[in-house]
Amino acid sequence: MSATALLDNSHYEQACDQAIAMCDGNLRSTIKALIMANEYLEAELAELQAAISAGCIPETSPSKMRSKSSAA
Repeated sequence: MSATALLDNSHYEQACDQAIAMCDGNLRSTIKALIMANEYLEAELAELQAAISAGCIPETSPSKMRSKSSAA
């Protein structure tokens, strides 16, 4: 396994540990929270795709992108 693959795996391990810790060690709650977050992101993606199909161009200023990413 390459060093990059090990680094990527470590990142995911840390993310898993953080998610579980945020749910007080409850694995079922962790999975539920991740599913809910995924559904939210899927809905947001669908809205953006619909807006683009309708000819709207979403605002992509660097400051708006930063504020959205920090909210997640």
